[in-house]
Amino acid sequence: MPADPEPTDAEVWRRAVDGDGEGFGVLFDRHSRAVYNHCFRRVGDWSAAEELTSVVFLEAWRRRAQVRLDGDSALPWLLGVAANVTRNRNRALRRQRAALARIPVHPDACDHADAVAERLDAERAMAGLLRLVRRLSRDDQDVLALCAGDGLSYAQAALALGVPVGTVRSRLSRARSRLRDLARAEPRALLSGERAMALNPAEEEL
Repeated sequence: MPADPEPTDAEVWRRAVDGDGEGFGVLFDRHSRAVYNHCFRRVGDWSAAEELTSVVFLEAWRRRAQVRLDGDSALPWLLGVAANVTRNRNRALRRQRAALARIPVHPDACDHADAVAERLDAERAMAGLLRLVRRLSRDDQDVLALCAGDGLSYAQAALALGVPVGTVRSRLSRARSRLRDLARAEPRALLSGERAMALNPAEEEL
């Protein structure tokens, strides 16, 4: 006797709307890795990516009754949320760094440079690429992460971002062109970033 087919995301989502926590767990099992990888590509930090993945799914649970999926997959919508939370995190981090820079350093303060230098190689390698990517506009960063990083189609990325497909195409073309220009000027940053992408973040445990 053939096994029952797996329920679609839309079916599982409807169960979650009715308060089925186990059903929502199915969505987490299906898509948490893709969300985690997206977050890592945007922030270049394993632990931050884990925290942001949790934020994405907490937000999804909180808003589950308000969301209507367009199609059977929840992934485009989840990655749209991930793009927003990583953008907000990066903005807050910039403000924090600016504030810390204004605080005078005590001469006896501990130097944690050695500990920082021992971070995962993938984080250090990804940092070079992120320096280039962050020189793109925020819109172009989002499209590049969703299409080039996460492998979404134009239509799925458009759904995640709430923009027309043509806008996704033009932004992606512009982002790739701009990134190529930046990479020619700073080739070492691109090479380090390519090594980081080769170290598949999916192999890290959430």
